[in-house]
Amino acid sequence: MLLPAFPRTRLRPAERPVLTTPFGPLALGTAIGDSALPPLPDELFALPGGATAARWNHPSARVELLLTPYDAQLDPEVFGPLTGCLAAVWRIDARAALGRVRFSAALSEPLPGGADAGWDGGQAMAAITVEDERTRLTVGGPDEEAICRQGETREAPRRWKDLVDEVYDRSFTGWGVDSDSHGVTWRLPPLESGEHCELPVVAAWAPVEDESANTWYAVMPSPTVLLQHVAARARLR
Repeated sequence: MLLPAFPRTRLRPAERPVLTTPFGPLALGTAIGDSALPPLPDELFALPGGATAARWNHPSARVELLLTPYDAQLDPEVFGPLTGCLAAVWRIDARAALGRVRFSAALSEPLPGGADAGWDGGQAMAAITVEDERTRLTVGGPDEEAICRQGETREAPRRWKDLVDEVYDRSFTGWGVDSDSHGVTWRLPPLESGEHCELPVVAAWAPVEDESANTWYAVMPSPTVLLQHVAARARLR
């Protein structure tokens, strides 16, 4: 469970959880096997500090999705200020063996007029960047290598760290990270009953004339960093 120590207020789910960006809502989806989870969660909660937590109860898994404002820690001597930054953390707890789990973050099609988008990933990060004449938006999360390295922490099964050899020799086919001009999809390695995985996605935007790569560096935090940020915001309230 994400942030179990903090009080939460039950809300009535009325709409699909999204991150609201200058280019429209960034829809966050989950699929287990061949079935996508419903857009509306089974439960929705408000946490101190402005975060919300959604929960789906599937026969084979519990899925949680935490949405929060995120104050990206960027060096002001290097990077220009962001206009906005929002983050999400998925957590899935397997109740049975799961061969296929998919998380996705996608903008609506078509993009607003005049906007261009493309792949903008790098070392240990999968990302796209969308730009028009005024705004640059970057949406990012872990790539395959980063997913494997989460096995070295409590963010994913420990055995996943051994899958990194598959990434390096490109022999894996059953899982991975895909992208198009509208978003990113993460297909997780198989989970065994009792295992869990946490996965982050961050959306950051700034004026397009700022060339300091601030939006790119803002979308790199791990799930642990984001959860620590939410906990710190909650303690201040």
